[in-house]
Amino acid sequence: MLRIETPARPDWPKTVESQGLLFHSIDGVPYWDEGAYYLFESAEVDTIETATYRLNEMCLEAVEHVVKERRLGELGISEAYHGWVAWSWERDEHTIYGRFDLQFDGSGPPRLLEYNADTPTALLEAAVIQWFWSRDLLASAGIDLAEGPFDQFNSIHERLIEAWRRVRRDLGARVAFAAPGGAIEDVMTATYLRDTAIQAGLKTQFLDMEQIGWHAGRGAFTDLQERAIEILFKLYPWEWMLLEPFGLHLPVGRTQWLEPPWKMILSNKAILPILWELFPGSPYLLPSGFEPIGSTYVSKPFYSREGSDVRIVRDGRILAESPGEDEGPRVYQAFLPLPNFEGRHPVVGSWIVNGHACGVGLREDDGLITRNTSRFVPHLFRRSNSARPPILDPRKVLAKSETVHSSVDPLWDPWLDR
Repeated sequence: MLRIETPARPDWPKTVESQGLLFHSIDGVPYWDEGAYYLFESAEVDTIETATYRLNEMCLEAVEHVVKERRLGELGISEAYHGWVAWSWERDEHTIYGRFDLQFDGSGPPRLLEYNADTPTALLEAAVIQWFWSRDLLASAGIDLAEGPFDQFNSIHERLIEAWRRVRRDLGARVAFAAPGGAIEDVMTATYLRDTAIQAGLKTQFLDMEQIGWHAGRGAFTDLQERAIEILFKLYPWEWMLLEPFGLHLPVGRTQWLEPPWKMILSNKAILPILWELFPGSPYLLPSGFEPIGSTYVSKPFYSREGSDVRIVRDGRILAESPGEDEGPRVYQAFLPLPNFEGRHPVVGSWIVNGHACGVGLREDDGLITRNTSRFVPHLFRRSNSARPPILDPRKVLAKSETVHSSVDPLWDPWLDR
């Protein structure tokens, strides 16, 4: 695993915007960073893939355990929803995707830091933006895109389309997509997912979360035209959903939710101690508990998002902490430092879509805690150890990369008929 510096493409902001990444910078500082990339060997990709499948298996076994042993309360889930969550699991309700965040430097097994099982973002960047970057890089270096010694571990886009085809086959042909309208990253991530659903042949619409209604007389969640929402993908955390005015109606409504209610078990960091309890000594897990582990550990709230209110404690003293004031319960995990590439610390996000490990995206930070401002850096893998890492030649980059999106307006309401 290497970090390779390379020139950025000329006019890269316009290029990534044409592919849907409208949030490529934060306060003028690039969030998408193509001034470098991470290079894996093929064996390292195999190691990540193997770990992802095993972690997924362990997580599903943990959900079965939590439901069977009635431990939902330990995860802070209100008793009013216990039966509903268990019912969702017992019905094997569909899941689309998830992202395992891993500590990995190529020299040992990947270790799970947390599982983003409900509303994982950085999806557009991983599935689309870094893919087109890799095509430009390899083409500019004169490397054969099909048979050359370099490629990218990335079939996320294809797997998403497969997942929506499964939804269409098993659940129905109409899916609504919802996200908070004021959050551009969430809107564009939901729009990208909506686009993959359209490519799978589904009819779709987009709703702001505030536009989801509850029709008491019909016992149904509805859109702005009072049409019943049969299937709804929400880029909105389950713990927030339960607190909405319509929260108490969730167990009695007929809407099929994506991600499903049982995913709230895995999107909660309290699953980390349970995983360690069930699989002690697993090479893919870090020791975790509901109480501090010795004098060196990482402390995280159950529902910490984007690295908020995380503390790293070493020898009883705070080594690093991120902003946030979460007064809820916390978990404690053994501290395993992230790899250090001259002061840059990457986390490997390994995607599982429709049950398949299908790609990675890397976020790096100058600090020890990965946050919402941490940079997304693309990657390649090398089939032959003797191949020299490619460097982008700006003079040979195509004038414009092909876009992956249809012209779906994320705020357009009527059902698309395609």
